[in-house]
Amino acid sequence: MTVRTRFAPSPTGGLHLGGVRTALFSYLFAKKHQGKFILRIEDTDQNRFVEGAEEYILNCLDWCGISPDESPFHQGEYAPYRQSERKEIYKKYALQLVETGHAYYAFDTPAELEEMRSKYKTDSNPSPQYDLHVRMKMKNSLSLNAEETQTLLQNNTPYVIRLLIPSNRTIQFKDLIRGEISNESHLLDDKVLLKADGMPTYHLAVVVDDYLMKITHAFRGEEWLPSAPIHILLWEYLGWQNDMPQWAHLPLILKPDGNGKLSKRDGERLGFPVFAMNWTNPETSEKSIGFKEIGFLPEAFINLLALLGWSSGLEQEIFSKEELIEQFAIEKVHKGGAKFDYEKAKWINHEWIKKSEPKHLLNTVKNLYDANQIKIESENKLLEVISLVKERCHLLNDFIMQGIYFFQTPTTFDVEAVKPKWNDAKLHFFQQLISTLKNTEEWSATHVETQFKNLAADHNIKIGELQMPFRIMLVGGKYGPSVFHIAELLGSEKTIQRIQNLLNVL
Repeated sequence: MTVRTRFAPSPTGGLHLGGVRTALFSYLFAKKHQGKFILRIEDTDQNRFVEGAEEYILNCLDWCGISPDESPFHQGEYAPYRQSERKEIYKKYALQLVETGHAYYAFDTPAELEEMRSKYKTDSNPSPQYDLHVRMKMKNSLSLNAEETQTLLQNNTPYVIRLLIPSNRTIQFKDLIRGEISNESHLLDDKVLLKADGMPTYHLAVVVDDYLMKITHAFRGEEWLPSAPIHILLWEYLGWQNDMPQWAHLPLILKPDGNGKLSKRDGERLGFPVFAMNWTNPETSEKSIGFKEIGFLPEAFINLLALLGWSSGLEQEIFSKEELIEQFAIEKVHKGGAKFDYEKAKWINHEWIKKSEPKHLLNTVKNLYDANQIKIESENKLLEVISLVKERCHLLNDFIMQGIYFFQTPTTFDVEAVKPKWNDAKLHFFQQLISTLKNTEEWSATHVETQFKNLAADHNIKIGELQMPFRIMLVGGKYGPSVFHIAELLGSEKTIQRIQNLLNVL
């Protein structure tokens, strides 16, 4: 058996990190078992379809490095991969369920449905459903005789097809994460399977597609657990129970305080993204920042997602994609929700930046500099800058502040940090340093440091009192790597000029 997993999002907006994690776990499981990972677009609800969302989803997966083996953009033998293009397939199976007595036509108008919800509303049942208690009081092929039903169909009366839920049955299945799960059928309502416009609902489409596409393992969020018994019945009623995929309902990603599911609003309120990449709602022009644009490496992003609800059992926390594939086991996915910790996420990104080769970061950093109109003298110099400052960068955007002074002379200085302990002795030291550096034949961090320390000893001034002003001269502020390495990379001319620039201000 070839393992086949699928990620089946709706093209309704930005891709939440919970959705990407579902895709990631599906991908890791498939690759661990030398299987296939499929992207299927569930666009049966045309009212919620958002232009551009489908391409955005694929771009997110590509950026994360978990591109599908089959998708609407990379067709396989089970095409098409958009549910809207499979409309006639679903109708066939919906009618089959009617013919076998497991579903029925319902002709109720929206007004009649609203009347039902009002008429049967009680304190103990504030939200009546279309279920075994009311179905015979409504207008459907169960309450009508065959002739009345046929007349309505011949007159093209709008209808939906509903699943006929058995009245007294325990529906059981085994979840790969949660073990045995039971549901009582009398608590379920008769779900719509085929809508009046001929499009299927999620319930019918997901079962038909998983069967026809030979999906062996289905990963989805735990919010879909209440729908599982509906799907169990459909697999059974269609005669496919022996081909039903194994299910794994993933734990929720929770707010940082653990109180409820993480939402886009939580991210906006607390100052971090919840989408993989930037998303602009084409209808409202509302913009939401993504992990990519805020400065996360894709390797770090999938690393942090993997740790949300899964543990390798090792002390290791930094995993490459290949290591995740090797270590991933569904038995190690937790049942309980996983709190999202943005500081931990940034730490993981920082670790990935530190371990990345400068050449791997080059294009990304160069694009950042270009976007901020920072002129690069040469790629070789930028590689040296990246190597020198990457350990100080938690986000890719940090390369701007941490590296800009190598390419642009500071126009402002943190003078207030220098003035309190500034005196004539230090002024004379730096004036002498300029003369010394002008006559230095060897220009290296080690040589500059030696010259600096020897001169400090001659002036009887502690090194620590001189390095901070020297740093501010070169950088503009109290940050950056070793000041002598900064001087080496700047070169003698720029180093001397920047010393003089601050002396002119003081």
